[in-house]
Formats: sequence, structure tokens, C-alpha cells
Amino acid sequence: MSFTVINPATGRDGKRYEATSEAEIRTAIEKADAASRAWRKHDFAERARLMKQAAKVLRDNAEAYGRMMTEEMGKPIKQGIAEAQKCAIACDYFADNAPRFLAPEPIEAGANKAFVTFQPIGVVLAVMPWNFPFWQVFRFAAPALMAGNAGILKHASNVPGCALAIEDVFRQAGFPEHLFKTLLVSSREVDAIIENPLVRAVTLTGSGPAGRAVARKAGEVLKKSVLELGGSDAYLILEDADIDFAAAACAGGRLVNSGQSCIAAKRFIVVDGVRERFEAAFVREMADAKVGDPTLAETDVGPLARVDLRDDLHKQVEDSIAKGAKCLLGGKVPDGPGAFYPATVLTDLKPGMPAYDEELFGPVASVIVVKDEAEALEVANGSIFGLGGGIFTRDLARGERLAAEAMEAGAVFVNGTVVSDPKMPFGGIKESGYGRELSHYGIKEFVNIKTVVVADGKAKGPRQVTE
Repeated sequence: MSFTVINPATGRDGKRYEATSEAEIRTAIEKADAASRAWRKHDFAERARLMKQAAKVLRDNAEAYGRMMTEEMGKPIKQGIAEAQKCAIACDYFADNAPRFLAPEPIEAGANKAFVTFQPIGVVLAVMPWNFPFWQVFRFAAPALMAGNAGILKHASNVPGCALAIEDVFRQAGFPEHLFKTLLVSSREVDAIIENPLVRAVTLTGSGPAGRAVARKAGEVLKKSVLELGGSDAYLILEDADIDFAAAACAGGRLVNSGQSCIAAKRFIVVDGVRERFEAAFVREMADAKVGDPTLAETDVGPLARVDLRDDLHKQVEDSIAKGAKCLLGGKVPDGPGAFYPATVLTDLKPGMPAYDEELFGPVASVIVVKDEAEALEVANGSIFGLGGGIFTRDLARGERLAAEAMEAGAVFVNGTVVSDPKMPFGGIKESGYGRELSHYGIKEFVNIKTVVVADGKAKGPRQVTE
């Protein structure tokens, strides 16, 4: 078995990679386990020194890594370079903050000494998607390795070069051999890897079906899992919003990574009184985006990652239009090679249309018109997803109240679009998954939160009732 890269901008075959054999998988896990047992004995200063070196490797090679992303999954080159640089920021952040995040926490326990300590658990499997082929991995790997764990990566089959390059980042940085290992395997082999007793936990970023499959298997063998799944992020454009500002922000949020982001802005819920102004401004902003060759610095929107994904997206658009949606921009598959799709805006959307109910993974925006704030919240929260969302209003107190108390999502931004940041926890609710990545919450997902009580053996008192 092998994996062949297909350039999504040209449709041409690229480099071919041989798959990891079953024997190699078993050996890699065994060596990762051994490496983790030695690695956990390294103090935070040594871990941080190597993680800082990984950040340097990423920065020194950001252009090459960005070009690799462009060739394998079509990311516009300027976004790929920025992604590699963002990974370096995450490495620096956890190198600087892991000692504080994982410092023992004292507990008041009378005469006894008591505290909580955070210990590594061993080998963690990461099942990662293609859309942010470096960032998705590093936002797991940087905290997991700083916590003292080892990592095994099963990456998406269309980005094998990126997967191996990430392993090489840690190798160049001087991390112990076998501590982070990439396996070029198919999805069919994930269950067996999870079942391996040396693998202690699994984290997945991907689709709902993939998340269910991993959660089911992890549950069967009683292993911790963290899932970051799909999203159909809602953005409320209220009657007091700065319309031109909102339209520009929403277009940028919809088109990031050519629309292929779990936390991309996707549903734009507009109060009827500002509908016409918002739609006109929004269409202008979407139309101004430069669609084309992802190797050019001026390109805003490149191809989708694969032709079949482009075709699936177009079917969702066509089905929505057939059910009564109105297309204000785009909606046509362009001639020529590659998996390109134009910036598209649909409006007059109703329940039962794919563009209303489903996640659209590409540069297609769904405009939903409501009568007021109450209906806007009802529509936003009525989704099966709950990853992120936004609110546009000039009344900051109103926006803060709605974001904190009313919208059902893992992150809500007021007058801005959702972004992931190492300092902030990232994850969703409902069918967008569970658990958190990044920040001090993320680094504690894959540690043993251990209670330690030390008594001098001399104190006498009443017998305690256990549990």
C-alpha cells in the first residue's frame, strides 16, 4: 500500500509514499512507550529547551513547510507560511508556561500534607485532518510533549509529506528518538492502534463519523479521548452592527483556508432591518477575494483539497437552490483543472436545505434572515454543532452578555471572527466534540491528575468513611 499526493490545483500526481507496515506500527508504539518512560524523567527546563528549538526549526523552514501544504492540500502559500509560524508560537508558549500549568497544587487537609500533581500518561495517538496539516498537530504535540508524553501521529492520507516533515521537526530539534512518530496508515488501522495497550489515549480532529468511530473504540478499551469535530459557526449581525465592518470581517472569516476550517464563519444570521445593506456589502467583500493559483502571494482562495470534496460542496449548493435558496454570488464549478470553487453567497435559506442544516466545507456562505435578536439566537443555537460563533453589535455590553450567557458554543467572539490561540482553550459542544485543546485546560487533558496525601502516621482520630 502507498499514498500518492495529488496536487489539488493542477490535478497532477506528486510524490509517492510507502505505507507503514503492521510490524513497523507495533515497533513504533513500543519504542514510543520506551522513549516516554525516559522522557518523563527530563525536567521542564530540558523539555522547554528542545521545544524552543522546535520553534526555531519551524520559523527557519516556514516557507518550505508552507509550500508543502500548498502542494499537498492547496492552501494559499501566504496562509501556509503563517501556519508554520503559528506552530512556532505554540511551541514557545508551552515551553514557557508548562512548568506553571503543571506545578503541584496544594490542598488544605488539616494536619496532613496534601497536593495534586500532574503526571504524564505515556503514548498518545493523534488522528489529524488535512485542512491545517501543521497547526492541528502542533496544538496537540506541543503541550503533550511538554507534559512528558510521547506522540504517535496518524495524519490524513493526502498530506503524507507534511506528516513526515512534522516528525522531522522534532528530530531536528533534538528530541529523543522515537518520542514522536508518524505512521502512514489508513483509517482502517486506527482501531488496532487504539487497542494497543501501550497507547494510553487518543485525540482526533475531523468529521462527526470519524469522531464517533474513534470515541466508540476508545470507550470499548476505556481510554481517554478528546474530539474536535465539525462546526457550522453562526455569526449574528444585529440591527445596531457596523455593517461595512461586519461584512468585511465575515467574508474574511468565511474564506480563511479557502473556507475549509471547522471554525470558519459559515452561517450569517442577519436581522431583517439590515439585511439588504449587509447582503450588498457582504457580496462585494466576497467577490473581491482573489481565487486562483495557491502558490502566488496575492491569492486569497485556492482550490479545495480534493475534487471529490469540491463536487460534494457543489451538490450541497445545487440542492439548496433547488429547494428555494437564492444564489447572490458564485455557485458554478469553473472550467479547467483542479478542485477550485468560487466564493459563493446563498440567501433565503430555510430548514431542510443543506446550506441551512449542514456544514459547508468550502467558500460558500449561508445568509439566514431573522426578525430580531431572539430569533437570531434561536437559529444559532438550533444547530447540531457548537464549536464557535460571533456577534456583531455596537453595544459591547449587549454583545458580551449574549456571548457569555446566550450562545451555545465553545468560543464566541464579539465584533470579530473566531481564531484559535495557544492562550485560549479550544473545543466545542454538542456534535462539535468534547474536551479542550490549548491553554492550561488543553495540557491537562493528557495527564494523570493525581492526589497525594502525606500523613506522619501518628495522628489519631475517628475512622474515616471511605467514598
